[in-house]
Amino acid sequence: MTALNPAHATRSAALPPVAADSPPRPGGASLASLLRRPETGSFIGLMAVFLFFAAFGGANFLSSGGTASWLNVAAALGIVALPVGLLMIAGHLDISIGSMIPASSMTVAIVSGHYGAPIAVGIAAALGLGLLVGLINGLLVIRTAVPSLIVTLATLFAVAGLTLGLSVVLAGSTSVPLDAGPTAKALLGQYVGGGKFQVTLFWWAGAALVVGYVLHLSPMGNWLLALGGDKDSARNAGIPTERLTLWMFMGSSVSAAFVGMSQAILYNSAQVSAGMSFIFNSIISVVIGGVLLTGGYGSVIGIVLGTLTFAIVNQGIFFTGFDANWASLIIGVLLLLAVLMNNTFRKMALANGQGKTGKNKVNA
Repeated sequence: MTALNPAHATRSAALPPVAADSPPRPGGASLASLLRRPETGSFIGLMAVFLFFAAFGGANFLSSGGTASWLNVAAALGIVALPVGLLMIAGHLDISIGSMIPASSMTVAIVSGHYGAPIAVGIAAALGLGLLVGLINGLLVIRTAVPSLIVTLATLFAVAGLTLGLSVVLAGSTSVPLDAGPTAKALLGQYVGGGKFQVTLFWWAGAALVVGYVLHLSPMGNWLLALGGDKDSARNAGIPTERLTLWMFMGSSVSAAFVGMSQAILYNSAQVSAGMSFIFNSIISVVIGGVLLTGGYGSVIGIVLGTLTFAIVNQGIFFTGFDANWASLIIGVLLLLAVLMNNTFRKMALANGQGKTGKNKVNA
């Protein structure tokens, strides 16, 4: 019987657990390695969609006003899609964001608009509500073992009912005006670049950098990929799965609350009916971006590209001579093609990984 080399044992124990379906970390720059990355399909889709609308939308689509129209949509959607993408990579789903957006919007409007409290208090109340709802979602998923889709569906309706009922009781209306003041307006609800681009574009860029660091550079990235690949194995490997789940749900709800709050400041009012479209739009953007619905695979670059692709289709149709009703058909076809491409690239990545493993065993 051959004795185990202690050096080999120590080195193996030091390796962090990674899900079998996790995307390759940045390294090789060959064409083959690029084709196997999860964002490759979303980049191809983005280029195809952009060229299509550039050809049929003409100069109006390519103008600064046309660019601003879809970038502004992408910014608000992207701030929500990033944490939703992290949740999906970790094997969960949060659809309560559809209620969190109007709930936070009405919170800041009622606190600072109706009752006249300082805007900082209204912003803190809106973000605090997001933290609370995210904490409830995470605890329910952890303690009850009920699928996150069902849990967040329940909180979706619960938060929507509370928002509607309390808005009528506290403000006597389902629409509340808000004057946030010049500082809050400049930071959260201002148009820049000639009055065309929303300042939330900078917040989206910052959020993408933070989430990109978390997923691709910090140890938490491997933990999330492992959690989405196999939760039990991740827990047995010592990964704090429950703590990660709480953080992800709280991050998702706070991001939705931030978008709702910033939209109230931008438009100087809040309504209880806004936000439901973000549910499917964010999921579609994430899936187009290469994230698997089953978890364990995806990238932040892909989520950003998927968000841009969705926004271009959503707004680009208005710059063409086509009926705007065709936009839903294009999005549906695009979603199906994205899933097919993602599965293809994922199989290529796994086949390549298995091939390298086999070669390493032979060399050993």
